[in-house]
Amino acid sequence: MTHPAFRLSRSFVGSLRSLLALAAVAALGSAVAAAPAANRPTAAAALRNPASTAVPADIPATVEEGRRFLAMASFGASDDGIARLMKVGVGKWIDEQWQVPTASHRAYWEARDAAIKALDPNSGAGTNEVLESFWKQALTGQDQLRQRVAYALSQIFVLSAQDSDVANQPRALADWLDMLNTTGNTQYRPLLEAVSRHPLMGRYLTHLRNQKADAANGRVPDENYGREVIQLFSIGVLKLNPDGTPMLVGGVPVETYGPADVSGMARVFTGFSFACPAYPANACFYGGSSGGVSDPDREFKPMRGYPNFHEKGEKKFLGVTIAPQATADPDASLNVALDTLAAHPNVGPFISKQLIQRLVTSNPSPAYVAAVSAVWANNGAGVRGDIKAVVRAILTHPELRSSSSRDGKLREPVLRLSAYLRAFPHLSDTGGFKVGNTDNPGTQLGQTPLRAPSVFNFYRPGYVAPGSQSAAAGLVSPELQLLNESSVAGWVNYMRDNLTSGVGSYNGTINGTVYNRRDLQRNWLVEMDWAKKPTGLVYLLAERLLYGQPAEVLKNDVIAAVGAITVPTATPTNQTAVNNALRDRVKVAMLLLLASPEFLVQK
Repeated sequence: MTHPAFRLSRSFVGSLRSLLALAAVAALGSAVAAAPAANRPTAAAALRNPASTAVPADIPATVEEGRRFLAMASFGASDDGIARLMKVGVGKWIDEQWQVPTASHRAYWEARDAAIKALDPNSGAGTNEVLESFWKQALTGQDQLRQRVAYALSQIFVLSAQDSDVANQPRALADWLDMLNTTGNTQYRPLLEAVSRHPLMGRYLTHLRNQKADAANGRVPDENYGREVIQLFSIGVLKLNPDGTPMLVGGVPVETYGPADVSGMARVFTGFSFACPAYPANACFYGGSSGGVSDPDREFKPMRGYPNFHEKGEKKFLGVTIAPQATADPDASLNVALDTLAAHPNVGPFISKQLIQRLVTSNPSPAYVAAVSAVWANNGAGVRGDIKAVVRAILTHPELRSSSSRDGKLREPVLRLSAYLRAFPHLSDTGGFKVGNTDNPGTQLGQTPLRAPSVFNFYRPGYVAPGSQSAAAGLVSPELQLLNESSVAGWVNYMRDNLTSGVGSYNGTINGTVYNRRDLQRNWLVEMDWAKKPTGLVYLLAERLLYGQPAEVLKNDVIAAVGAITVPTATPTNQTAVNNALRDRVKVAMLLLLASPEFLVQK
């Protein structure tokens, strides 16, 4: 029987302090109070290799600091991850992460599709199998840094399965993730080309089969991608100083582009369509075949430029002119456009600041942005836009270790769940990690990977929450755009249900195996042993969720709630009652910590 303290509803949000989260995260100033070092249950030395004689200088000072670093550089700190970091230090950990092989999302999807079709030829894999692969890699993949950076890039170079043109191509969506995991961790210029040529982006921002102007019928090139590649994927709206602050002329910000630049860029993105064995036949451009031949992988192979459909007239944008072409050459036009964007002085501060926001803090100082932008401009070997070097600069900058009330960021819901599941690993009954669609803000996360409501992502990087303490302090708070009374209560209720029943979709009988429970499960036996002592339980859970001892008020609240659950004296006949009480203690403590500002704000 579940203890009454764990029968929680929306009223629990108010009665057990979770509504405090709304005010606290609005300020983005709730830091976990640091406990005296002597009281901490573990220390960095405990996880170092005792046989090592040369201790790296960049090992985090404490295990808590190590877990905090991994919250920024991965999908959450796991025991294996923290052990490795505390042995080799930050620099070598970063180097190792780039070398870890990555699993292919498309290969996973294809295997699942084949397995589903083997059981039912009329069925097949869809977007749920893409989400399975995302969560499997986020929770169990060894290439955590690469996956985490790819997720950050997916919120800069946005396409969304909320669009049916994207959702109807799940194999291509899995390939899109692979592209972000590979090309997305090389250099910006090839990444921008991979994004621009990917057919799924072509479907989403409608430059697939975009055609040159035709005065006879009034057709003009589609400007959708031409606008967003400037506004969102490269230079932004305002001219920036290297430190990310707006460039002012006469005290007024200066815009980077105008309507004529968009029109000129749109002319560049004409004539691109599917790869095809009969290229450049007109039928291939239209999506058909020539001679009955089409490419079965056309939905993810880079788009080809078809001269017959490309604008060969003059193209002007951002101070650059592509002269009229005697013979239309879409690839040449594209190279000029992408080279121009990649070399623009705005790209470094514009993209660097967003990567800092996605990984570390919503309000990096101008000095932080300037330092990272300098690495973007030159990685030390004369290379511009080296994403690996930029990520290293972000994760090794001193501001990452700051404890100022201006630092940190609200954890977006996906990263809250991943941090919890990596701190307390669950087994997947099916091996599929079926977390599934979590769009509903009232009962789920209010966020699903690759399902942003628009090309502007789930939230804007410059979002200021109206009437909030963060706004009064002059701070942006991007993730607060997802936060409201429904989503605050929804998070608490969602995690209450997860702690009670497990995470993800409900599995009945699959391939002859009877599950009758949710896909991700944990037995909690270790934590139940901790629960015999309320204070010890709270400290040990907080070490994994809050990266240290909780603040005094939170600690006392949680210990009191845990202590109110009486554990009967064990006898030969009441072990079930004892186990239920211990399990309830774990779940109540866990839920209160997960609902706390100290967890919701990544500091």
